Amino acid sequence: MHRILILNGPNLNMLGTREPDIYGHDTLEDINALCLEKARELGCKIDFRQSNHEGELIEWVQEADGIFDALIINAAAYTHSSIAIHDALKMLGMPVIEVHLSDPKKREKFRHVSYIEPIASAVIAGEGAQGYTQALEKACELITS
Repeated sequence: MHRILILNGPNLNMLGTREPDIYGHDTLEDINALCLEKARELGCKIDFRQSNHEGELIEWVQEADGIFDALIINAAAYTHSSIAIHDALKMLGMPVIEVHLSDPKKREKFRHVSYIEPIASAVIAGEGAQGYTQALEKACELITS
């Protein structure tokens, strides 16, 4: 059974109430439930986590190698600022899928640069909560190919 780690960055714990016109009304718990359902359908196991702390996200990435088969990450604001997360992801020997609820390239100019995108196997953006299930499908596809 394939194991997929799903990491969520800062402020995503506030989904549902934080700028619903941009991020929608789904909470992070709702997205986790969607992912659990999709994982069962795909026959894989997920570990869904969130942190507001860059160092904790980096530690989780470092610990993932050898335990998980793929990693899905919504690094939120760290997408545009964290070379440290980029460097940690770059060390992984597994597919990395970048996911965003909104499409950063259609928002403020400072969100147009992603430090994750150059090393990601795929990027899914602007699909709302369904982007996570699409990322799971893509991860399973990449693991088996």
